[in-house]
Amino acid sequence: MSMPVPIETPQLDGLFQLPALGRSGLAASVHPTRLAARLDPALSAATLAKLQKCPRLQRKLTELLLDNDSESNGVDWGPDLLRGNDPHRAALLAGSVWHARSLLKLVSQPDLTVLIERLGADAHAFGIRHLAHAIADRLIADPEKLARQIEHDGHACLGAWLHHSPVMERNRVLLRLPVGTAADNPEPKHGNAAGQLFSLVVRHFEAESPLI
Repeated sequence: MSMPVPIETPQLDGLFQLPALGRSGLAASVHPTRLAARLDPALSAATLAKLQKCPRLQRKLTELLLDNDSESNGVDWGPDLLRGNDPHRAALLAGSVWHARSLLKLVSQPDLTVLIERLGADAHAFGIRHLAHAIADRLIADPEKLARQIEHDGHACLGAWLHHSPVMERNRVLLRLPVGTAADNPEPKHGNAAGQLFSLVVRHFEAESPLI
């Protein structure tokens, strides 16, 4: 009997950056829930992992995931819109700036411990550093609730930022997120701020790993 596919998010203490993803790498890097949605939601996580790792299937899976988009059949892709960085991390960075005023107010060690365990120290520092670009005025004092809201608003901003990009470029990023994040259904308010926040995020990625 097949087991349901778990929705997993990257560990915050690991390396977030991925190689620039070409056609052959997209199928291997896509979130299992995205592949399951295209193939069969009942497929087990183990089965999906085997399919994604099979070199013979990667081209076919890529075509399936991109709906046979003719743009995907050209030359090898360059870096994606996030320069190969994890879209979940990008969302946390953007969400931390969105809620930077709340981050600034959470100063007790227990609260900071909870928050950093959920977001990572780099996202917390990034939000504080870009306080001048904060969006939310309503302060959230509970660290668990704040972390959830940062994740939600960050993913929504990512979805809004990608909305104006070509479909293939948008999908190259979204397919690496699990099904059901706020990136799939951003609100108008996120569209108003997405460009500003993701210009900060992309510049941060460029500074971390300059293209040669």
